[in-house]
Amino acid sequence: MFAAERRQLVLELVRNQGAVSLRELAAAVRASDVTVRRDLRYLESAGLLSRRHGGAVAATGPAGASHEPTYTEKTRQAAEEKAAIAAAAVELVSDGDAVVLGAGTTTQALARRLASFAELTVVTNSLLVAQALARSRHIEVVLAGGALRGSILATIGPAAEQMLAGMRVTTAFISGNGLTAARGLSTPNISVASMDRALVSTAARVAVLADRTKIGVEAVVQTVPAERIDHLYTDDGADADELARLTELGVHVHVAPPLGDRTPDQSMSEADQAV
Repeated sequence: MFAAERRQLVLELVRNQGAVSLRELAAAVRASDVTVRRDLRYLESAGLLSRRHGGAVAATGPAGASHEPTYTEKTRQAAEEKAAIAAAAVELVSDGDAVVLGAGTTTQALARRLASFAELTVVTNSLLVAQALARSRHIEVVLAGGALRGSILATIGPAAEQMLAGMRVTTAFISGNGLTAARGLSTPNISVASMDRALVSTAARVAVLADRTKIGVEAVVQTVPAERIDHLYTDDGADADELARLTELGVHVHVAPPLGDRTPDQSMSEADQAV
């Protein structure tokens, strides 16, 4: 059983029963206590459950595949990792490029990095991205108009999607709520997923920005299949097995080192990481 499948089963067991012991979980997924304990740590870090002595309990409040975290919730998760991911991903951008930045706190972090570029066109549906670039005189910001989804501070809907028709950019930088090799990038909301697909359709290549809490997690609606993803930027806490499966599908996986440990060679492939 793959790690993502095992974790999904663990999560379903905890949600269905409310509280499950470590021994019961290990027996149900046919794995060792050590493996399941590691899975519980991972799922807790993603806010999907809470660990208790000898087992786990369901998260208090909405979370998981059907829950769309708000901007406020996202800012509390993996802030340092998101900054490191943005610092690595900026290397894909050159002066004079036209790029897409989707909604999210990681793309917001990337926008802050792009603010110092001498010449750039940025197409986005994110108010956060637009705000980060608002004072950059040499950057043209194209904001897709549409219905405002206040929880994520981004525009969605047919009007916003129609505005993107006919546009062509070098790279689309996009985030989401979950990423697996089996389902690709996913999100809990149908309208958000449709908008993200419209953003991706404008790009020659797709770069996904996803911290460790997103890797191995599946949300309700698929946004981008793994085969359409050219680059993944993540952090060194991401599930190595899932990254290996993504690499096998042709995704170029870049593991961003902590900002204090950066070197001229800022990214490494999953194969390099496994050595």
